[in-house]
Amino acid sequence: MDPRIPRLRRKLAAIPFQPLRSHSFGEEQHKFRLGPKQAEARVAAFEAEHDIALPDAYRQFLTHIGGSGAAPFYGLMPLERCSLLVMNLREKPGTPRGFDDAEPGSHGRDLFLHVIEMGCTDVCVIAVTGPLTGRVLIGNSDGFWGPNASSATEFLDWYERWLNHMSAGRDNRALELTSPQLRAQPDRHRMAPKI
Repeated sequence: MDPRIPRLRRKLAAIPFQPLRSHSFGEEQHKFRLGPKQAEARVAAFEAEHDIALPDAYRQFLTHIGGSGAAPFYGLMPLERCSLLVMNLREKPGTPRGFDDAEPGSHGRDLFLHVIEMGCTDVCVIAVTGPLTGRVLIGNSDGFWGPNASSATEFLDWYERWLNHMSAGRDNRALELTSPQLRAQPDRHRMAPKI
């Protein structure tokens, strides 16, 4: 087990009780609760069914922390609701790219697993193949904005960044965190994904 896991559990347990923490968009949905951990056999069956290997940090989260719930936006989706996506081919240089469902035989392209519910056509994915493997990206399925890859190189670091920024009461546009200071003056700024 990754040594960060007990630390992440402690940080998550403390978040709801911190009066000066940031507001995480969608927290009303998951209420900082995690769903049951995924059994190792269930994760292996998912990987076999989709002919993929989940990035280790994400797999560790599922099997040692929780299989759904508390996460940025509307929360981590249960594994059975996650779907494989491919990034749209670029039509014109410099235009944003969206995501489509991965069709059988699309394993020659980079694959992304839709893991966190953001609402509408926005997606939060983790790369499962290609040069971005293990990295979390946010984007829009229709290509209206993004995709933006997190500078955190893997899921546990990305998740801890969310917890740290929230605990510190910081704004974070990419994670849709709104600080108490910003909430005091809501008309000054709308948190939206950085384009």
